[in-house]
Amino acid sequence: MSLGQNFPLNTGASIPAMGLGTWQSKPKEVYEAVLTAIRAGYRHIDTAFVYRNEKEVGQAIKDSGIPREQLFVTTKLWNNSHAPEDVAKALEVSLKNLQMDYLDLWLMHWPIAFASSPKIFPRDENKRILLGHTDFCDTWEAMEKTVGPRVRAIGVSNFTIPNLKKLLSKAKTVPAVLQVELHPYFPQHELLAFCKQHGIHVTAYSPLGSTPSPILNDPRLVSISEKHQATPAQVLLAWGIQRGTSVIPKSVTPARIILNFQQIVLDDADMTILNELTDSPQRLLDPSPLWGTNIFGSELFNAKM
Repeated sequence: MSLGQNFPLNTGASIPAMGLGTWQSKPKEVYEAVLTAIRAGYRHIDTAFVYRNEKEVGQAIKDSGIPREQLFVTTKLWNNSHAPEDVAKALEVSLKNLQMDYLDLWLMHWPIAFASSPKIFPRDENKRILLGHTDFCDTWEAMEKTVGPRVRAIGVSNFTIPNLKKLLSKAKTVPAVLQVELHPYFPQHELLAFCKQHGIHVTAYSPLGSTPSPILNDPRLVSISEKHQATPAQVLLAWGIQRGTSVIPKSVTPARIILNFQQIVLDDADMTILNELTDSPQRLLDPSPLWGTNIFGSELFNAKM
């Protein structure tokens, strides 16, 4: 059974439960991946300015022959454009790259501002990232002004509960979506509950774990996959969707892209096992050391610094 489920957003629109992630997908590979996904039935494509593949994603969507209004396209504001005066310009660049008149969803990629710069990663003479001074609430205020015919919804990515509380205390617009790392080794149960309470839909990136993650080989996961005659990846995606999150697995392999779109249904026992797969959740993706700032409020980071 193919996966065509949608989740409602607080804007009145809906977001497809299954999307294609494109992080770390090379330009030629991502073009073919997006075409394959759309032909397989995907209607949700996720990219970002910093992925440097918006042009190829947009071209593949154009070449797919599927009407734009039948697709849900997300891209993201990068850290070097957090200053309020840079936000609208960054939107225009992404729209031009994608060859689109509008975005379904525009996310603030990180709650961290770099110095305003044409360089994606501005650095000082010691090669350290140049951080900016813009508060993410000011960036959000500028993003709020873009909502309309050209930006149907705005949201955030990589925000913690404290970040969200701060934003909600000042925002006129509640984020439609929060996109974060989510998988059974890092389930973020409290964050998911907080978002549900405040009407914010959650999208899971790295729903299969990241490259270093051993999750796909976890014996308990493998056992559930054998029970359903499915792949471990299909089980992880079903777990994410049955939690109420949309999922955006990244792949450039046609067979995997197609297989990921085939739906399975987990029972309560399966969900319980997967919800309790770890008692020591571990974030796999954290650029804090590279950027010289504590993005997620980690005590470990502070100890190292």
